Amino acid sequence: MKKITILGAGFAALTAVRKIRKLDKNCQITLVAAKDVFVYLPSLIWIPSGKRKAEDLVVSLKKFIKKYNVNFHMAHVTGLEQSGRLVKTTAGELENDGLIIATGGRFIKKLPGIEHAITPCEGIVAAKKIRDNIKAMDGGTIAIGFASNPKEKSAMRGGPMFEFLFGLDQQLRAEKRRDKFKLVFFCPAPKPGIRMGERAVAGILTRMKQCGIETHLGHKMKGFGAKKVKTEGGEFYADLILFMPGMTGNKWFKDTQLPLSEGGMLKANKYCQVQGMQNVYVAGDSGSFPGPDWMPKQAHMADLQAETAAENLLAEMANKPATASFKAELMCIIDSNNKGVFTLRTEKRQFVLPPLRVFHWAKSFFEWWYLRQLR
Repeated sequence: MKKITILGAGFAALTAVRKIRKLDKNCQITLVAAKDVFVYLPSLIWIPSGKRKAEDLVVSLKKFIKKYNVNFHMAHVTGLEQSGRLVKTTAGELENDGLIIATGGRFIKKLPGIEHAITPCEGIVAAKKIRDNIKAMDGGTIAIGFASNPKEKSAMRGGPMFEFLFGLDQQLRAEKRRDKFKLVFFCPAPKPGIRMGERAVAGILTRMKQCGIETHLGHKMKGFGAKKVKTEGGEFYADLILFMPGMTGNKWFKDTQLPLSEGGMLKANKYCQVQGMQNVYVAGDSGSFPGPDWMPKQAHMADLQAETAAENLLAEMANKPATASFKAELMCIIDSNNKGVFTLRTEKRQFVLPPLRVFHWAKSFFEWWYLRQLR
């Protein structure tokens, strides 16, 4: 019986399980993760306003594991040996005939004083901390920004920071407290959100101006103080700082034979094969893939890569060539608690639709649909 091990329990990992089981009913699948739960990270943006609670977004994977006949190995991955055929974990070693790595990325926390900033996408705890801070504040300055990995431009989380920014603006207006707060958006890039296209950037900056949000753009980050954001273009005061740093690969990558990109991610080809490795594939934030410089790696794109990885892994294990490839596609809804801006970009077209309530409903519906499958 074929033994396939999948590392991770996020979008890419679960999609890989579904795809493999659809194509092969009999192979043995082992899922390795620190916890047997799935956290729906895209909806962290709704925790500060109270639209979502932690329990709304955390789902047990027990039913999923049973439905897809998966062996669950609860542990942290610590390394690989034997060219990927042996996975080392905190709960023992696992042998495999095929491996898919979908362990996500790691935030680069090297800036001096970064402990003074909250990194929203770290999870439920961070989102609740934002909620509690906002609730306790009578007014003041909130600074929200993001940066990228300079050696891996696609390794960033810009979209959620726009959502936290516009979401907090809407939340404070709904609470009739907006006049007591100053919102400042900061980013080393002069055109934040440029991966979505020039039109999207123009729309985002125009909306910031309309909402009375100040900007501090195009200056390299130097660090943070207890209540201060420091850049090469100057520094400014902030009572609360939300900052999303760029991302790199998992720490354990460095102690393996896995080939790493300059930015610390796993080098992969268009088939999601890890370069130079047999029966080893990668999907999502863990990988460095060929494609246009605007191509994302998370959520929707991670799903496309996971399906590609699963299909090609099974083909390679059957001594057939890997032929499936993924389509480079950036598709997202930038939500602001009551409306959403829809953006789509492919290699042939790109467009941005203005803020509409229907897109907020669409984002909520997708959350419901996705979590319903797990529940």
